[in-house]
Amino acid sequence: MHDCPTCDDEFETRRGLGVHHSHAHGERLPNRECANCGDEFYCEYEKKYCSESCHDDAVSFEGELNPNYQGKTERTECELCGDEFEFYPSEKEGLYCPDCVETQSWRHVRDIEGSDNPRWKGGKLELECEVCDATVERYPSNVTGEVTVCSENCRAEWLSESFAKSGHPNWKGGDNGSYGKGWNAVRRRALERDGYECVVCGKSREEIGRNPDVHHVVPVRRFAMADGHSKTDAHYLDNVVSLCVDCHRKADFGKLSKSRLRSLIPSRRRSPPAAVG
Repeated sequence: MHDCPTCDDEFETRRGLGVHHSHAHGERLPNRECANCGDEFYCEYEKKYCSESCHDDAVSFEGELNPNYQGKTERTECELCGDEFEFYPSEKEGLYCPDCVETQSWRHVRDIEGSDNPRWKGGKLELECEVCDATVERYPSNVTGEVTVCSENCRAEWLSESFAKSGHPNWKGGDNGSYGKGWNAVRRRALERDGYECVVCGKSREEIGRNPDVHHVVPVRRFAMADGHSKTDAHYLDNVVSLCVDCHRKADFGKLSKSRLRSLIPSRRRSPPAAVG
């Protein structure tokens, strides 16, 4: 018979006792004994030790018990200082003692300074700054054919000068100079006609912070370049609209078509001059 250690009930088999204890008392009975401390414990699978600490106490990795053990240390003399030292044959050949490995210059250090460097290309070149004529030094690999400047300030000045007017990739011949006679009058009339608001988005003078811009639907330069016309011919009410800064920028970059801008101009009494484009 097998007695329950908790309630003293008796069972004919060990299995019956185990099932009873698990269901009635919520705990499984021990089924193994720790090979190190002898305590009984429960485990579903084969296990020799009840805990990691018992396993570590029972299993040693010192010396021959280490699975990587390949024999004891050997003694030899250091080829640099002559002192004897111990080493593991599996780790190294035993040529130099630990002190010499750390402190002695026992390896040849290759000289790669200056012209001894296999990538030597003659050193730095002396060049003149394109802006202030100061002397600057550059390695040949850093001379790419671009302008040479000595500082960011000089680079900014060079960019400002080089990309102004005809040097800018978007240069289209410069401005039109003064818009000439009639411009101020037609500008004022356009603002009054449009109520001092952007005809596209409706922003008022107060929202913009100033009067809207007055934009020529057909640019002044088209009239200035056309045969039989002058730039003053561009100044008629059916060719101008009031725009805020953002919409004016869109119109200048072609994001607002001429046909749409024309559709926003109230029909006026004056006919335009001969078509320019």
